Amino acid sequence: MKLRIVLGICGVAAALSVSAAPAQAQDCNGDGRVNSLDILGIGCEDFDDGAGGMEPIVCGPGAVEDNGLCVLDADILAEGLDNPRGLALGPNGALYVAEAGRGGAGPCTVGAEGEVCYGKTGAITRIWGGQQERIVTGLPSLAFPDSNANPGGNATGPHDVAVLGPGNVFTLIGLGFDPAVRAPDGPLGANGAAFGQLVLLSGAGGNVADIAGFEAVANPDGQAPDSNPFSLFSTLDGHFVADAGANALLHVTLDGTVSTVATFPIRPVDAPPFLELPDGAQLPMQSVPTTVTYGPDGALYVGELTGFPFPLGAARVYRIRAGKAEMFAEGFTNIVDIAFGPNGDLYVLEIATNSLLSGDTTGALIRVPANGAAHEIVASEGLFMPSSVLVGPQGIYVSNCGVCAGAGQVVHIPLPAE
Repeated sequence: MKLRIVLGICGVAAALSVSAAPAQAQDCNGDGRVNSLDILGIGCEDFDDGAGGMEPIVCGPGAVEDNGLCVLDADILAEGLDNPRGLALGPNGALYVAEAGRGGAGPCTVGAEGEVCYGKTGAITRIWGGQQERIVTGLPSLAFPDSNANPGGNATGPHDVAVLGPGNVFTLIGLGFDPAVRAPDGPLGANGAAFGQLVLLSGAGGNVADIAGFEAVANPDGQAPDSNPFSLFSTLDGHFVADAGANALLHVTLDGTVSTVATFPIRPVDAPPFLELPDGAQLPMQSVPTTVTYGPDGALYVGELTGFPFPLGAARVYRIRAGKAEMFAEGFTNIVDIAFGPNGDLYVLEIATNSLLSGDTTGALIRVPANGAAHEIVASEGLFMPSSVLVGPQGIYVSNCGVCAGAGQVVHIPLPAE
């Protein structure tokens, strides 16, 4: 099955909203089909080519024209997912995806983007043999309530998954708050303790390490306490966790001991014009590391989302050397994940290629060739707030619509030709 998501499904303001096609769409080019301009509600007269028909549609890299639309040239492996996030391949070739869930009836609290409510709707889905199955359910989730324009969207819950051999499945539960919110007398009550944790799901199961608890005690970057464990890279010797809220890369030993590997710098950036600050005013921009992986040289690499004001081209990929973050590649916008290909090429996934501040939900997958050649866009049109990328022997896998409840997908994209 080919991906069929078109521009206009989601829009970002303070929250995500869903747009529907006009009730009476016009067939502009007379071919008996409704095209993308109709779906967006744009009149035919605005796009007349002078001969009474539509101008030819030119699609970007990784997209193809289909029925008047530019769609991602990808196969859908799983759909109907709730806020899909991190991906992992198992030893038997199965693909696993963490679903952050869709929250629930509560209790509720107010976060940076509005009210979120608790429910046990997080899950781990396995994709194997052409079938998708939720093999773990009932995991903690916080998401927008039904009254929100994006009900169940933008969830916090299982943010990543790792599989180490048969029977060892780990997940990383996010938070997105000061760890103090997890107190028993806090707004989430006893449910709060389930967030900010590295969890073993298989066997006896249980919490492996309290990542948010480490932030509360150690606070590696020295800023206001904040924890949102987002990316997990597991090895037989332990785990590496990118805590986006803490601006830190952490290591967890097999016995659950947490330590700081590196922190990531706050950088001054120009204030956006809409703030109407004096000319030349700058703001401190946090790093917000969202992804960690090993590179072909055996070093750790970390990508950053960047914090407000989410400037274009400000996100970087860092190489970790002796506990220090060294800039490896730059010029990206809002990195949400990275992965290395079999030939050493780096793939960078942007959740919003035109900035989270733009309101444009279009993402991008970018290849950074190992030979030093210029960056190349592998895919963009049809990627909507993507949240994870994995490169395997059979190609590239992407979690798409990573902030959508019930509309998330995992798609397969062929590796580009060298």
